[in-house]
Amino acid sequence: MHEFYENPLCSRYADDEMKRQFSDDNKFSTWRKLWLALAEAEQELGIPISDSQLEEMRSSLYNIDYTSAAEHEQQVRHDVMAHVLTFGEACPNAKPIIHLGATSCYVGDNTDIIRMRGALLIIKKLLINAVDALSDFAEKHKALPTLAYTHFQAAQPTTVGKRACLWINDLLYDIRQLDFQLDSLQLLGCKGTTGTGASFLELFDGDYEKVELLEKKIAEKMGFARCQAVSGQTYSRKVDFSILQVLSGIAQSASKFSNDIRLLSHLKEIDEPFEAGQIGSSAMAYKRNPMRSERIAALSRYVICDLQNAAITASAQWFERTLDDSANRRLSIPEAFLAADGILNLYINIVRGMRVYPAVTAKHLEEELPFMATENILMYCVKQKGGDRQTLHEIIRRHSVKAAEQVKLFGKRNDLLDRIMADSAFSLTQEELDKLTDPATFTGMAEYQCEKFLKEEVRPLLETYKESIGAEAEIRV
Repeated sequence: MHEFYENPLCSRYADDEMKRQFSDDNKFSTWRKLWLALAEAEQELGIPISDSQLEEMRSSLYNIDYTSAAEHEQQVRHDVMAHVLTFGEACPNAKPIIHLGATSCYVGDNTDIIRMRGALLIIKKLLINAVDALSDFAEKHKALPTLAYTHFQAAQPTTVGKRACLWINDLLYDIRQLDFQLDSLQLLGCKGTTGTGASFLELFDGDYEKVELLEKKIAEKMGFARCQAVSGQTYSRKVDFSILQVLSGIAQSASKFSNDIRLLSHLKEIDEPFEAGQIGSSAMAYKRNPMRSERIAALSRYVICDLQNAAITASAQWFERTLDDSANRRLSIPEAFLAADGILNLYINIVRGMRVYPAVTAKHLEEELPFMATENILMYCVKQKGGDRQTLHEIIRRHSVKAAEQVKLFGKRNDLLDRIMADSAFSLTQEELDKLTDPATFTGMAEYQCEKFLKEEVRPLLETYKESIGAEAEIRV
């Protein structure tokens, strides 16, 4: 087991449900279901295929002899024909009509569409659970003031919950993009070797209507509303790009979230989950490195870069088909989904166990708030105390310079408010100053925006998909 390379997306990151979606069992049993759907539809349209042949195929959808398939492929050097022969061995009476009129892409491309649809549904479920976890977090901390940052420089305060709404908003965009691709997804159908349907037109003695009905019946049997209107032998590889673009978007959202958590971890305002026996550093025993967030960033980078595989593959196709896409797509499509699965499980795991430190957020606010409060102090003293605006402005400027020197030159606390309190030009009481510097008065509409966003955008979505909520998100390492 440990002698050869094993893909870490399977051994370390992705969950079993996603791994099953791209397993050999799912792939080749889907091939057989497509062959069965083809044979059923052909029978329904008058091709002499017996019920016993169909029943034999139905009984052999899952008993795949992989040893026989490997031996056949070694001989014929063609994976689809190897499985046609293996399926024929399992149901000898049906052997003459298996794959009748079809080309390799009938099973290969249609299966890829089916598997990607299934994988997108898994991803959607994880996205819903990430939004659900974040909505609980945002609701809990909707009123907790915290420094906001632009350019990672202290700016006007926001609330912890409002910041979480920014993360949610990105995921809602990803869900909308995913839904669009799901709604747009079409089966390839049975287009033949160059997409003209010539073999099926011959099979049905030139009956165009039956050829079109054949595709419609196959689509219905495989759970699709329609097939693609035109294609070469393969469906346009732009489909792969469009789907992987959704995964890239999710990776972008998750990476942005993970970067924020890593920065907040450095500020000691938020920690991702950290188990009792977890080791942060092999050398520095005291460390609590944000490894889950870092792993999100690492896997997200892979998914974002992997999108280029689909882009280049779509651009490099020749005429009705080439085979330079096959080996690449065997890697790039499953691995994009496996990595996205790992990313979202990490995302959910972090949010559900994330810890906020209000005392630290208050401390950081206290360090910066004196400067931010000066405008409020100035206006209050002019309006309520009868002070001269220009005179007070100059006094505040001088006090601010001195306070900044204490902070930057000597590493001392910001004593600007103490200086203002001690200056008779302001005549402020402690009660007045406390009111003027209450952090909650500096967060604007943050709490209101959080409540409104959760009520109008988030909770209706979660109610629609409430049966999907509750997915486990355990990580192995």
